[in-house]
Amino acid sequence: MRLTSTMQKFILHWGEMGARWGVNRTVAQVHALLYISPRPLPADEIATTLSVARSNVSTSLRELQSWGLARVVHVLGDRRNHFETFRDVWTMFRIVLAQRKRREIDPTMALLREAVSESSKGGAAETFARERLAEMLDFFETAMQGYEEFARMSPAMLQRLVKYGGKVQKLLAGGRTGG
Repeated sequence: MRLTSTMQKFILHWGEMGARWGVNRTVAQVHALLYISPRPLPADEIATTLSVARSNVSTSLRELQSWGLARVVHVLGDRRNHFETFRDVWTMFRIVLAQRKRREIDPTMALLREAVSESSKGGAAETFARERLAEMLDFFETAMQGYEEFARMSPAMLQRLVKYGGKVQKLLAGGRTGG
């Protein structure tokens, strides 16, 4: 695949953003290439296009598959596995959100529940810490209720909600804007 200047800029930037989000740079670059490619790509073509080792591409594809962001497709007349990602950015957003919740938020909530429970046995010495941890747990539980509502929405409904966000906020504020 021949990359244009614009495609190269996007792939490099997506790799940089991935690194800032805690995602391996090559994983993010492979994802960016799959996103802008008009057709599914085999791993060897990905490696050649990005000038990275084939083993690095294989590792990156496995990581993307574990996140649910890449899938194998078969091309008639070609025995190699080809890979693609979602075209709909709202679907990708929902997948990333769900994976981050599973990998980061769920363990944090489990730890907070355990800490609040254990600190209740610690007596007065742990009162302040218990109250703070309980507040944080309440925040996470409330935020996850909102997340669950978003997760049940179709990508189209989620997009409409976000686009009408200011109007929804005004409605909820009883016609007033602001806090």
